[in-house]
Amino acid sequence: MTYASDRRIIDVDSHLFELDDFLHSVATTEEAAYILAMDEQTELPVSLEAIERGREHLDRRNADPEAMAKFEAGMFDIARSPWSRLGAFDPADRSHALDVLGFERQVVLGTFSFHQVAHARDAKALEVGARVHNRAMGRFCAHDDRLLAGGYVPLSLGPEIAGALLDEAFADGCHTVMIDPNEADPEARSFTHPDFDPVWARFAERDVPVILHIAVDGHYDPVTPSFKNNGRELTAVGGDAPDSILGLVAMRNSVELFLSAMIFDEVFERHDGLRCLSLERGASWVPGWLHQLDFVERMTRRLAPRDRRASEVARERVRLAPFAGEPVGWLIEQLGPDMLCFASDYPHPEGSSDPIRKFEATMDGVDPTAFDAFYAGNIERFLGPVSAVV
Repeated sequence: MTYASDRRIIDVDSHLFELDDFLHSVATTEEAAYILAMDEQTELPVSLEAIERGREHLDRRNADPEAMAKFEAGMFDIARSPWSRLGAFDPADRSHALDVLGFERQVVLGTFSFHQVAHARDAKALEVGARVHNRAMGRFCAHDDRLLAGGYVPLSLGPEIAGALLDEAFADGCHTVMIDPNEADPEARSFTHPDFDPVWARFAERDVPVILHIAVDGHYDPVTPSFKNNGRELTAVGGDAPDSILGLVAMRNSVELFLSAMIFDEVFERHDGLRCLSLERGASWVPGWLHQLDFVERMTRRLAPRDRRASEVARERVRLAPFAGEPVGWLIEQLGPDMLCFASDYPHPEGSSDPIRKFEATMDGVDPTAFDAFYAGNIERFLGPVSAVV
């Protein structure tokens, strides 16, 4: 019996807990000179001791079936170091983890390797790091077509470089990539500018969604710094989440603005089939956002007439993964059955010790068709063909 049991599940958000040589092991000597060591990036703390224990645990469970059985039984033990959890950093081990989970497919994203790249010292290091990161992700997933590698392409480098990196990411085995939805430079072009159309065209032609994941924000800070000067001790949340409690409230801001711009600047209309997948931004804000889109459209209709309601475009082109614990049943009532999809966040602790149980605790009375759509149906076609991986 797998964790999924009789459910058919496609998991849109999972991660690696990479070893410290994940990027350098696939980089050329010239490329390696541009890449920070994993423990030199400052966004997420790295324990070299925990990495070494993870290696030891992998060797132990591969040599001892009883040890393997214990790790299988405890794969959702979030008290355990993520490096020691099944499938954290070894490709074959990850395939075995997927066997135990019983998931049909799983999008796999980086953790520390992303931060090694995204916080590079300069534009050249960012470009080189993204290229190496995507190569490493593609190689990790290449042996198992159930594993869909997610890369990273920083649009802040401009449409020409971003387009070339996207082509390389696809060629190196990435199913699709994360992009930064915001540009920190106020003088820069919006990513909805027609100059970026060649980038969006690549996603549409490839028939895969753009991934919008928390922490991939182009250094955008939704919380004005003065809010942190509140006379109270600051509470760091940790992980990929924003660095404060107030930041959690605002975590949707960047993706909400980006998606709204993509709709009102008619990027989706210019690219038939272009679509976006929002991960770890929550979904409780979405019913109000759809109403707000249509309210704004009605207010500005004489200035910018449109052929379709803005909310209709959002419903067609956007899918979202709620957090385990959000009121999924209520959200389905508000949104209809089509926009939400399942994400485990494995092996990140934010995914909880039992994501299926937490989701279903809020899904009493949900129609079986909508239930199945949440777990697989809504995202199966949206993710695009597995054969896109080369």
